[in-house]
Order: sequence, then C-alpha cells, then structure tokens
Amino acid sequence: MLKEQGISLCYHIHGYEFRPYEDGTLFDLMAKRLDSKIVNFEMDVFWVKHPGQDPVALLKKYPGRFPLMHLKDRKPGTPNSQSGHADDETNVVLGTGDVGIKAIMKEARKAGVKHFFIEDESSHAVEQIPQSLVFLKSLK
Repeated sequence: MLKEQGISLCYHIHGYEFRPYEDGTLFDLMAKRLDSKIVNFEMDVFWVKHPGQDPVALLKKYPGRFPLMHLKDRKPGTPNSQSGHADDETNVVLGTGDVGIKAIMKEARKAGVKHFFIEDESSHAVEQIPQSLVFLKSLK
C-alpha cells in the first residue's frame, strides 16, 4: 500500500532492535526483510551505541538504508543496555561523549544520510545545543 501511494517509511531505531536473533540481530532481520524502496531507517546514534553496537560499522554494513540520523551523544561511563531506556541526563554536548560523533559524521556522508537532527533530552539542552552546533560546524 505504501508503494502504491508513493509513501516511504523510516523506522527509528531505539536500542532493543539489537537483541540477538538467529545469526545476527533483530535489526539485521528487519534490514533484510524490509524493501529498501519503501522502508528504511532513522539511525539514532545514541540508541545504536547504548546497546553496545557501533554506529560507523552499521552505516558501513547497510549503506543507503539510513536517510535520517538523530545526533545525540552519551556521557562517558554510561553502562550499555538493550532496554530502550536511558537517563536523559546522560545526554551531553556532541563530541564530548563516547558515541564517536566525529567518525559517525564522516561515515554518514559516505553512507547517504541526507537529514541530521540534534537530539538532546537533558535538562541542560538549552545550554548544550549551541555548543553542539559549534562542534558540528568545526567538522570538516
């Protein structure tokens, strides 16, 4: 029905998709079975890192499948979890956390990411987002 109406869908990753399934993860199953002409993904880099995955490796494994990306960095030392939940106060200024934003941005351009969204859900977002913008502008 989506294809008939000229509509495509992007599924937002939220961590629990990386639970083991057969020879990979639930995300691998989704990427394999969902037609890339109709359904792709929005990579939330925090929610790829939080369950212990590598956002750069995922971009390389599935080039072209992530037209959208949420940029959110994580306080170093935050324990990994596949629950899909995290304390909002673990959100930090982009480039100061353990997600690897600089390397992700470099690979994202190659992998076909078209739209980026800064996401900061901490109580310090008003102060942190301008700093995140300065960091992103500094990237070459």
